[in-house]
Amino acid sequence: MAEIVILPSEFKDELKLHYAEAIKAGYPSRGGDDEHEFIDLNFELTSDPLATFYGRVEGDAMIEAGIGSGDIAVIDKSVIPQDGDLVVAYVNEFVIRFLDLTHQSEGYIELRPANRFRKPIRIDNLEEFEVWGVVVWTIKKWR
Repeated sequence: MAEIVILPSEFKDELKLHYAEAIKAGYPSRGGDDEHEFIDLNFELTSDPLATFYGRVEGDAMIEAGIGSGDIAVIDKSVIPQDGDLVVAYVNEFVIRFLDLTHQSEGYIELRPANRFRKPIRIDNLEEFEVWGVVVWTIKKWR
């Protein structure tokens, strides 16, 4: 089973939704008015619409990073992957993992899960491997 399923994206229309600005995570403030503005998720979540894709996560490989089944990853193919980035790669199927380049001088890299019960995926043939895109946002499914 795939760890992430790539979803089509459509950016020609604005996706304006109401939102409450500055939701406090500390003590509630007394007074002040609840301002409601609009947010365009297509604008907020993408810097390059032509290079942006969505992926629905399946499985528990990234659960300790707070990413679980049903969550949505926003993937930007224009971002150059760096060590430690959360990436989507194709290894017989699409997977979502942290990119570990610390062994590159030894001729391999690893795709590391965020689940202590899962092993890293070792990539020995770097010439046949490519990161498909870098995850720039995740949308969490709570229920």
